[in-house]
Amino acid sequence: MSAQNPAAGGPVVDGPHDPEHDPRASYALEPDYTAALTARVLATSGTSAEVRSPLDDAPLAHIPQSTDADVAEAFARARRAQVAWSRTSLDHRASLLLRLHDLILDRQDEIIDLIQLESGKARKHAFDEPLHVALTARYYARTAHQHLDTRRKIGVVPGLTRVEVNRIPKGVVGIISPWNYPFTMALVDGLPALLAGNAVVAKPDHQTMLSALLAVELLEQAGFPKDLWQVVAGPGSHIGPEIVGRADYICFTGSTATGRLIAQGCADRLIGCSLELGGKNPLLVLRDADLEKAAEGAVRASFSNSGQLCVSMERIFVADQVYDRFVERFVARTEALTLGATLQWGNDMGPLISQQQLETVTAHVDDAVAKGARVLTGGRARPDLAPYFYEPTILEGVSPDMTCFGHETFGPVVSLYRFHDEADAIARANDGQYGLNASIYSRDGERARAIAKLVKCGTVNINEAFAATFASLDAPMGGMRESGMGRRQGGEGILRYTETQSVATQRLIRFAPQLGMSDEAYAKMMTANLRLMKKLGRP
Repeated sequence: MSAQNPAAGGPVVDGPHDPEHDPRASYALEPDYTAALTARVLATSGTSAEVRSPLDDAPLAHIPQSTDADVAEAFARARRAQVAWSRTSLDHRASLLLRLHDLILDRQDEIIDLIQLESGKARKHAFDEPLHVALTARYYARTAHQHLDTRRKIGVVPGLTRVEVNRIPKGVVGIISPWNYPFTMALVDGLPALLAGNAVVAKPDHQTMLSALLAVELLEQAGFPKDLWQVVAGPGSHIGPEIVGRADYICFTGSTATGRLIAQGCADRLIGCSLELGGKNPLLVLRDADLEKAAEGAVRASFSNSGQLCVSMERIFVADQVYDRFVERFVARTEALTLGATLQWGNDMGPLISQQQLETVTAHVDDAVAKGARVLTGGRARPDLAPYFYEPTILEGVSPDMTCFGHETFGPVVSLYRFHDEADAIARANDGQYGLNASIYSRDGERARAIAKLVKCGTVNINEAFAATFASLDAPMGGMRESGMGRRQGGEGILRYTETQSVATQRLIRFAPQLGMSDEAYAKMMTANLRLMKKLGRP
């Protein structure tokens, strides 16, 4: 029997701990529960990889590992399922997305538990994941015909040439998803792929497989065909190329270095890909900003999910006129955060995902301090809270010779910089090769939006950290420059999974000399027709 998590109701066993002497709680999962999830991995190697929780470093499960033959079999099953699935009606596919929407909301406590156990994030940040997936499912279900219906286009001869554009599914989409948002990233890119008539072969990150496997269970419970979504597991360096070598399209979220390798593999096979990669995201506080709102937003922008968010801010540029007042508010709000490693509501920040992330964050801060940067708050690990906990950290005086100046930290570390004029701030925000997300705080929305056009980032939020663009499902989201290519969300997020097919039906005339007409006469007739069409204002 499992003892239900009092905050939720998921299949969590509350392990032994002494809260009087140790603020950490230990948690485990029911063996039958993990066995049911891991059985969804297509794996015959006989080997497994252990998953441990960053909350307490206790083992959660052992994930079966896939072989090359397993990946091949996953694609074979997916292709068979996709043929039948592509023939189902668009309305039927959309109805399953709406059913999934309700299932996610009904089982959100269980989902949140599992996300926390695998990623360590605070409960309020884990809640963002089922929320975002439900939003995605509902958006694409409600806009399915808007994106995928056959469209009429202008024919070359008005009234005689009928042109239609169809959206044909690619086939089988390979999705390689990261650990930082294990439920969201496991599903949101695949849902539009399914709606467009494709099948999916997914490889979630090895650290957070259980959340992704629960997502597959929910898909099946919603009514999607069992073989339509296949899951394989194994080291990315091995399984990744196997997926790239078989898929009809690749969707990847992760590091820029890995993204380059995937893009090369896709180019060799002449298949498409969408890549959301790294970032060193800037936040600009203009001289007319509401400083209370800016400080509150900066805290969320920098420390949500312990800074392990692709669109989180690592550089804050503040107008000289308001710098000191902003810093005072920002530091105070940061120091007021509640830190903890439990499944309960009330924590503002949880631990990092792993020892590797902790080492990266520690190295970046230590390097900056050794070279003269000042720690305004934070700056140390907190093993008393959890094995991989690091305090939210604000740095001042960061210079180009410091690692954290231009390299992505992907942790709860942010650097502050003064600026004297906005042109300088924009230039510094655009410095480097990344261009994923930016934020601008100003009371003058029109001016802020004008500045946004000058910032080389795929998304820009005005008077908000990142949620406004990320949750606006009708707008595309993705990066410029080395932050990626392609977009998720909106029309672009679903049309990437389709081939464009143009079908033209011609009546009465042909595009060749009519019977008895010379080639020269035909050319003169067509030239006269072109001049006439221009006078009539035809495109």
